[in-house]
Amino acid sequence: MKKKGFLIDMDGVIYKGKTAIPGAVEFINRLKNEGIPFLFLTNNSQRTSRDVCYKLRNLGFNVEVEDIFTCAMATARYLAMIKPNGTAFVIGEGGLLNELHNNGYSIVDDNPDYVVIGEGRTIMLEAVDKAVNMVMNGAKLIATNLDPNCPTDGGKYRAGCGAFVAMIEFATGRTAFSLGKPSPVMMRMARKQLKLTTDETIMIGDTMETDILGAGNMGFTTILTLTGVMQRERLNDYGYSPDFIIDSIEDLLQDELFHQVIEVVPC
Repeated sequence: MKKKGFLIDMDGVIYKGKTAIPGAVEFINRLKNEGIPFLFLTNNSQRTSRDVCYKLRNLGFNVEVEDIFTCAMATARYLAMIKPNGTAFVIGEGGLLNELHNNGYSIVDDNPDYVVIGEGRTIMLEAVDKAVNMVMNGAKLIATNLDPNCPTDGGKYRAGCGAFVAMIEFATGRTAFSLGKPSPVMMRMARKQLKLTTDETIMIGDTMETDILGAGNMGFTTILTLTGVMQRERLNDYGYSPDFIIDSIEDLLQDELFHQVIEVVPC
């Protein structure tokens, strides 16, 4: 049997807010004990991979920094590949800035090669106006992701990266290129980091529009968990389906289901 590996979304899959979802710690421990490769994927560009790792460890997960892959990492690596040692005007926070610096990019306030938009809790309209003018003057518009909103503690939401990107797109008439899920760029980078082939890759997520769509388009095996934003009664609204639907990641601790998942080969 071929080896298999997992790409795993985080919020709504292995934790909600500040609490680990039951069975999630045990599932990750099982992967580690059985030598099954895995990588956590997140469309949140605010925190560095080290910050994310710290949070997961505090929740009880036995993980390393190398187990985290963020949309900020995908964005920075892509830009460094397309235009090495370029410049960027950034609306975002530490995770995105850190990755751009790590990949040889300079952060500038004038005449950038790219305007890069990520999450931010203190985004000012002055920065948005600067971004609009830079894009109008020729800078290329890049989004770390197009999520319209982000869940916060207490069941509330805040505007996501996609909301700010849409504002700049509308003002400039330009369309952003997004690197986060469901982008094939991020999905392919993550798969390659695990050194897996398409039919060896399994995606666990809670969002149809990002996790399941992106992974499904890549030909990965897809598992939708219902502990996050998706409800079972809404599945008929979509023209595509996950390969597996589980109530919780805890279900994958059952040997029968676990082996069924890792042995399936997608068409």
